[in-house]
Amino acid sequence: MLSRAADNLYWMSRYLERAEHTARLLDVNMQQTLDNTQESAEQYWGLLCAALRTPPTQVGADDTYTMLEALTFDAENGASVLACVAAARENARQVREQISSEMWEQINRFYLRVHRAQAEDLWRTEPHTFFQGVKEGVHQSQGIADSTMSHGEGWRFLQLGRSIERASATALLLDVYFNVFLSQPEAAADGDVEQTQVATIEPDWVGLLKCCTAFEAYCKVYTATLRPRSIVEFLLLNAEFPRSVRFTTDAIQGALQAIARTTGQRSAGRVERLAGRLRATLDYAQVDEILDDNLHSYLDGVQKQLSRIHTTLYEVFMEYPITGALTL
Repeated sequence: MLSRAADNLYWMSRYLERAEHTARLLDVNMQQTLDNTQESAEQYWGLLCAALRTPPTQVGADDTYTMLEALTFDAENGASVLACVAAARENARQVREQISSEMWEQINRFYLRVHRAQAEDLWRTEPHTFFQGVKEGVHQSQGIADSTMSHGEGWRFLQLGRSIERASATALLLDVYFNVFLSQPEAAADGDVEQTQVATIEPDWVGLLKCCTAFEAYCKVYTATLRPRSIVEFLLLNAEFPRSVRFTTDAIQGALQAIARTTGQRSAGRVERLAGRLRATLDYAQVDEILDDNLHSYLDGVQKQLSRIHTTLYEVFMEYPITGALTL
């Protein structure tokens, strides 16, 4: 496969996943702030901005519409839903020969539906319905890809992009929420997240789980008791939940191994080793040790390893010199 096509497939998948993630966070945040004070609303919006890597903004009750418009329909804002869907469509357009016609039609319809929507109409009707439509549009695109594309090299780059984006998003969400929690005086004094009064922060934990579509799955494993330790263990180390960091890391390594077998590139071992190292870190990690040591440092390390995987992936498969390609 040409490096250009691999690049487009990889980023198409990442942008679709990012659009779904942004829509889900906006939907959860809108519901959380409905009956809250202005101070609480600003705290929730601050968490959302940090989780989306957007500049922090002071948002009051009268400014919620402005924030909603900026993160949903502002084409100049790279984190907005519209910008992500448009970028996914553009990448798909450039590799129409690599994806199925059904997939292209779905992404094109999805883009047109989001592009035609208006923030004012969204605000007057039901924001939840719109964001639910965005999430379903991404899920349909991913499902059509799985059902209509050959599961070869191109499909593997789709899985790789989605998994890297998802792992990074989950790790950042955990870091953002627990930075706030562990900075509370009672948490810092005890040094043990289990001893902190959970009742005062329970809405935050529900919101975190919902941001990862993990609330129901979490309850089936740990019941409805929301313990910070269990939440970290589930979203970080659970091997069966599709949005946990460990699950997505397994998917990253599997996709890289399959691509390496298909291409036969000896240099692919570099990125495979990085993925294997991250997977081993998560496979043998214990949540108690992570929390006793430094959760922020651990999650920051995960983010840095994901960044190195991304950089090396580009060096090996997408930006390699022509002379090097001829000798592979």
